[in-house]
Amino acid sequence: MLDTIIIGAGPAGMAAGIYAARAELSHLVLECGLMSGGQIINTSEVDNYPGLKGIGGFELAMKFREHCDQCNVQFQDGKVTEVKKEDDGFSVVLENGDSLLAKTVLFATGAKHRKLEIPGEAEFSGSGVSYCATCDGAFFRGKEVAVVGGGDVAIEDALFLARICKKVYLVHRRDEFRAAKTLVNRLRACENVEFVLKATPVRIAGNGKVEALVVNTESGERELPVSGVFVAVGMLPNTELLKGLVSLDEAGYAMAGEDCKTSLPGVFAAGDLRTKHLRQVVTAAADGASAIYEIEAFLNNQ
Repeated sequence: MLDTIIIGAGPAGMAAGIYAARAELSHLVLECGLMSGGQIINTSEVDNYPGLKGIGGFELAMKFREHCDQCNVQFQDGKVTEVKKEDDGFSVVLENGDSLLAKTVLFATGAKHRKLEIPGEAEFSGSGVSYCATCDGAFFRGKEVAVVGGGDVAIEDALFLARICKKVYLVHRRDEFRAAKTLVNRLRACENVEFVLKATPVRIAGNGKVEALVVNTESGERELPVSGVFVAVGMLPNTELLKGLVSLDEAGYAMAGEDCKTSLPGVFAAGDLRTKHLRQVVTAAADGASAIYEIEAFLNNQ
């Protein structure tokens, strides 16, 4: 029986693997993608990871994996279909029918951004279409951009971009917002922000790069001349395996704090799938380290 099984090989999972190996815990990192890295492998450039300014997302993922290999982190390909509580730990069932046993389980399965599902979105993803203003906003300094959404994240993204961009269009399908009124009022006070309300994105247009966001409004179709489109219509945590196992919040995130402990002793959650305010590579990696520290403490108390 292993000390811990880490499900997911993004920044949180790989950081956890490094800390587990250095702590000499028997462990296994399960990954079901074509390669390690999670969401960052689809990011053209990461400009805010300390010490590695301007590194490509794929390159950063490979550096994480190289570090893991140097520390002899144990990886295995396999899609997890179920995690079951056993008397002496947990069984992790794989798609191929194999069952692995561990004293603890760390979920690091991440989250995925909700998509607009419109033409041009996939084509320009990572090169004009972004799902993280904090990550990519600096690349659009002095340019015109659009933010799509009406929640706190969308308004906060628009406020952030308004400080560095020439103009920001806020596109929302309604004329009312889910975001806090104080945030909306702050955004309305920005002279370089235009509210495009009761508008639905139709397509993202461009020739090799984003040149416009086309929206449907009450008065017809309108083309917004932008270089970037920031989509902020919510996240979908990859917590299907956790349903019925631990407590989730209304949005489906695993309810776990900075110690990464869930409601079920022995089950931990690290990275984008847990309840937190900031979802970045650096916070995911920090979660992986914190989770292993707590797992060590849990094992020592058994």
